[in-house]
Amino acid sequence: MMRYAVVIEKAGGNFSAYVPDLPGCIATGATVAAVEQEIRTAIRFHIDGLQEDGEPVPQPTSLAEYVDA
Repeated sequence: MMRYAVVIEKAGGNFSAYVPDLPGCIATGATVAAVEQEIRTAIRFHIDGLQEDGEPVPQPTSLAEYVDA
């Protein structure tokens, strides 16, 4: 199992998420919890599609950290 960094952003009346290491892997949801569930599903779907197409699955390389400013 690989662990990918996910960015979640407030987007108007909902939330959106994307995975920097998996271009095109995105999800939306009404709440943070909903978008977290949707992005998990999207990651699995994205990786399955890459494997079915014989494409390499990118290794997770992005890091996420909070910085006080």
